[in-house]
Amino acid sequence: MRIALRVEAPEEELLAGAVTLVLQVHDAHNPLHVADAAVLFTDGSAVHGFGERAQVHTGVALREAATAWPPLERFAELRVPDRITLDTDEILDFLDNGVTALTERGIDVHWPRSLNRDVTSRAVLRPGKEDLLEEGLFGPDSLFSFNWQLALHGDVLTDAEMDALAEAAAPLVKLRDQWVVVDSATLKRARKRMIRTVKPSQALAATLTGVVQVDDTEAEVIVGASLEKVRERLRGAAASEPLPVPVGLQAELRDYQRHGMTWLAELTGMGLGACLADDMGLGKTITLIALHLHRQERATGGPTLVVCPASLLGNWEAEVRRFAPGVETRRFHGPGRSLEGLAGGFVLTTYQTMRNDTETLAQVSWDLVVADEAQHVKNAQSGTARALRKVPSRARVALTGTPVENNLTELWAILDWATPGLLGSRQAFRKVWAAPIEAGVDPALNRRFADLVQPFLLRRRKSDPGIAPELPPKTETDHLLSLGREQVVLYETLVRTSMERIEQADEEARRGLVLALLTGLKQICNHPAHYLKQADPRMRGRSEKVELLDELIDTVVREDGAMLVFTQYVAMARLLERHLTALGVPVQLLHGGTPVPERERMVAHFQSGEVPVFLLSLKAGGTGLNLTRADHVVHFDRWWNPAVEDQATDRAYRIGQTKPVQVHRMITQGTVEERIAELLTRKRSLADSVLGRGEVALTELSDSELMDLVQLRRDDARRYGDDGNQGVAP
Repeated sequence: MRIALRVEAPEEELLAGAVTLVLQVHDAHNPLHVADAAVLFTDGSAVHGFGERAQVHTGVALREAATAWPPLERFAELRVPDRITLDTDEILDFLDNGVTALTERGIDVHWPRSLNRDVTSRAVLRPGKEDLLEEGLFGPDSLFSFNWQLALHGDVLTDAEMDALAEAAAPLVKLRDQWVVVDSATLKRARKRMIRTVKPSQALAATLTGVVQVDDTEAEVIVGASLEKVRERLRGAAASEPLPVPVGLQAELRDYQRHGMTWLAELTGMGLGACLADDMGLGKTITLIALHLHRQERATGGPTLVVCPASLLGNWEAEVRRFAPGVETRRFHGPGRSLEGLAGGFVLTTYQTMRNDTETLAQVSWDLVVADEAQHVKNAQSGTARALRKVPSRARVALTGTPVENNLTELWAILDWATPGLLGSRQAFRKVWAAPIEAGVDPALNRRFADLVQPFLLRRRKSDPGIAPELPPKTETDHLLSLGREQVVLYETLVRTSMERIEQADEEARRGLVLALLTGLKQICNHPAHYLKQADPRMRGRSEKVELLDELIDTVVREDGAMLVFTQYVAMARLLERHLTALGVPVQLLHGGTPVPERERMVAHFQSGEVPVFLLSLKAGGTGLNLTRADHVVHFDRWWNPAVEDQATDRAYRIGQTKPVQVHRMITQGTVEERIAELLTRKRSLADSVLGRGEVALTELSDSELMDLVQLRRDDARRYGDDGNQGVAP
């Protein structure tokens, strides 16, 4: 036997604020065989058609139902468990909790047509002003509020009807000549019309996604005509008719650059921030210069502050002077820096200087603040990121080729600086968006997130149709190399001794030991002298990486080409510099300690063809530099994140490159390098979790997983070379 409940609501009971629940029974195998419990308990089987144990089975089912909603225990107190009457409080509890709990147990609740339950609610977003498009969405006086709007059969209730609901003493109300039953949440919404007032950024987020979080649940949002216009304007900004090139710009903008300038002008014109996330080399700098000139033509007034890595100061200064001659440009960097007499134009500073002189910079009425290579502030908790938030401006623009290197929280950090509050707090963003999206549990959530961020994030790639058709082809090659005998001995010895210590270490010490192991193994893969810290070593005959590099450089020099060589280790770069110099190869080395003026001289020497080989540490030279003289890029050792490697490659493969570019990645077979290369290949599109967090995440591997990662796989080794530099036979 199964049971169901039928709600009866005669007029006299409704007037008294009550309804009746009638118990029904039906055959579990034949839903059409149904009867009221009164018939089952008072008439014989000839009338109801159920077996002799039907009453017992009904009693069992009724006790089960009472565990879901306790007021049903009152049926057991009756000689004939046929019906009970619910008062006002019980009706509310039945609506709020009982119906759902019973339905989950498979117990149906049938409502009479005379009692309407089709009262729905949604949030209405109301701006304090209707002329938002004219005055700017993010003005200091902007104010928005969410109000509940209730509807019956989809028709919005009038204020008088809302008042009737709000004043109702029971969940039973007569509206439009029909009785309606409403739960306590709906009554609460009728009584408390306003949900809350919100900041413009929160209002905008609700406008774009169509939902708002209220008491940890989502509610549908409708917006007025003015916000509807804002939404359509934002969604169409990237595809709108491009603005004319500013008069003061001494350059021809490509079509996609004009669209980028137009998009930035639309958003910043409304007081909104933006993130221009074009691939490296597509001309974000000139697009920003054009935006500055456009805003000056519109008489917005005020200077533009550009915050960038130290290696980019010279590039910014040169490009402003080249493309916008006559516009004041000053560096706020180094000793004697000053903002005295500042009227307009560009002020260029570094992230380090900005952090040290935040109070000075915060006293200027900036028109724009630009964060170049904005991935430098992807950690919103860092001192640099917090300092950047303290510098006020009319609008903010983030420039980056990699808005998401590791996880969505990095995108939150960038967009929350550009348009504060759009994505909520960091904790709320992780809960509502990042965690479920990264888990892949709800495709619809991905679409809503795209609706929210796409208006503020413009991403173009070199491979996109029509973006950079003039770029020559790029060829990428993975060179699979073997360890020499010396390297094999060092590698296996380090694995054996380190794993013995790691297996016995406590959690805190273990983490440091794992990082030391990974670093040592990668150094051994580069060259024994790198790991052994030899001051004046013999370089040849000890590492296939060095042998291959020599071959590549010989070819490049003979063909009058140029090469960039990236390594994450400055010590390895110094070894290569000493080795190449001894061979008579003109070479120069850029690392984090290179002074800014010297960096600029190095770039000029390389671009002019004076130096064919440029050694760069990955962190210092992987972003911002324009090195289109190079037609070969070598990654001497592998980084843990493919996005970082791609940025380094884009020092050469960018607008202005006229020659085919060949990218060489050196990978030692059977080692941790090859395992990392496999991971990078599989996860290149996202570079998530382990790869994104790099070596730190690998410290969390179990001992067996770590051993599988680092142990030398001899069956992958290759015989190669002579004079003692042979690989190990399988």
